[in-house]
Amino acid sequence: MSITREHRKVLAGSMVGTTIEWFDFFIYAQAAGMIFATQYFDPAANSVPALAQVVSWASIGISFLFRPLGAILAGHIGDRFGRKIILVFTLLGMGGATMLMGLLPNYHSIGLAAPILLVCLRILQGLSAGGEWGGAAMLAVEHAPRHRRGYFGAFPQIGVPVGMLLATLFMLILSTVLTQEQFDAWGWRIPFLSSVVLIIIGFWIRSLVEESPVFSELQKLQQESSAPLNELMRSSKRLVFIAALIFAGCNAAGYLAIAFFSNYGTKTLQMPRSEVLFLTFICSIAWVFGTLGAGWICDGIGRVRTFVIGYIAMMVWAIPMWLLIDTARFWPFLFSVTVLGILLGVTYGPQPALYAEMFPAAVRLSGVSIGYAIGSIIGGAFAPMIAQILLNSTGTSIAIGIYILLISLLSLYGVTRVNPKIERQSLH
Repeated sequence: MSITREHRKVLAGSMVGTTIEWFDFFIYAQAAGMIFATQYFDPAANSVPALAQVVSWASIGISFLFRPLGAILAGHIGDRFGRKIILVFTLLGMGGATMLMGLLPNYHSIGLAAPILLVCLRILQGLSAGGEWGGAAMLAVEHAPRHRRGYFGAFPQIGVPVGMLLATLFMLILSTVLTQEQFDAWGWRIPFLSSVVLIIIGFWIRSLVEESPVFSELQKLQQESSAPLNELMRSSKRLVFIAALIFAGCNAAGYLAIAFFSNYGTKTLQMPRSEVLFLTFICSIAWVFGTLGAGWICDGIGRVRTFVIGYIAMMVWAIPMWLLIDTARFWPFLFSVTVLGILLGVTYGPQPALYAEMFPAAVRLSGVSIGYAIGSIIGGAFAPMIAQILLNSTGTSIAIGIYILLISLLSLYGVTRVNPKIERQSLH
C-alpha cells in the first residue's frame, strides 16, 4: 500500500504538534540552564548559586507532575470525541504559555511573583503536553497500513529532536550574534515569543487532517455510557505501568542531551557556549535519523527486539559517553553526543506503534497518554536536577552515567514484559 496524500497530511499534522511542543519545552530547558537561576530564582542565586541551579532544574520537572492530569483529561475527551480536537487545544495551551514566558518580568522587576508566575505557566505547559503526544502518536499509527506502523509512528517522534534542533539553533544564533549582556538581558526571550508563529502554522496544518479511521469506526460501536478512563484502570493498569517503564530510560537520557549538556559544557568544562550549543545541535540531527531509522527497522524485526537492542546499547554507552565528554575537546564530545542521539532514536522511534498495539482501541489514547506521562515523571522530569545533585555530591560525571545505566536497565525490564505476538495485530 503506497503513502497517499491523506497519509502525508496525517504525518505532517502529527509531527508539527510534537515539534512545537518540544520546541517550547526545549527552549525552557535551555533557559533553565543558562538564564532562570539568576533571573527568576535570584535569592537562591545570591546565597548559593549551586542551589539556584538545582531549583531551576526542578522547575523543569514540576510540569511533568501535571502531565498525568493532562493525559487523563485529554485521553478521556479524545477517546470520547476524537483525537483531532485534543491536538488543537493542546497546541494552543502549549504555545500560549511559552509566548507569555517570553513577556514575563524577572525577579528584579516584580519580586516573588516572577518565579510563581513562571511555574504556573510551566504547569500549563505540562497539562497541554500530557495530551499532545498521545493524540499525535495515535493519529499517525491508526492511519498507517499494518506493515508500516513503526515508520508512521516515527513521525510524531521526530518532532522531539526537530524541536530540539530548532530550539538549539535559535539559541546558537542568538548567542553568536548578540553579546553576553544582550543575550542575558533580552535575547533569550526571542525564541519564546516566536512560538506564536509556530502555533499559527501548526493550527493550519492540523485543520487539514481528518479524524483517525479507527476512532471513527469505534464511535459507531461504542455505547454512550462507556467510560474509557474507568475501563482503563479496571482492565489495563499493568499495561500503563509497563508503558511507563519503557519510556523512562530514553526520556532521562534525552533530557540530559536537551538541557544538562549545554549547562555542563559551559559552566563545568568551561567550553564556549556557542560550541556546546553546536554540539547539542548535532545530537538532535543524529536523533532525527536514529528515530526514522528505528521506525523503519522495527517494521521488519519487531518493536520489542528494536527496543531491547537500543536499551542494551544505551547501558553500554552510559559511562564511556561521559569519559569522552569530560575531555572538554570538540571531537570526542561530538562523537559522544552523536552516538547518544542515534541511541535515543532507537529507543524512541518504535514507541507509538508498540503502545498502540498494547492497548485496546476503546482506551488506547488514555492508556498511551497516561503511560507516557508517568514514564516522563520516572525518567526525564527531574533528570537534569538529579544529574546536578550527583555531580555536586560526588564531583564526577561517572555518577550520572551510572544513573542512566540503571534507569535504562529499568526500561529494558519493561520492554521484556511485552509479548512480541501483539505486533501487527488489528487495532480495531
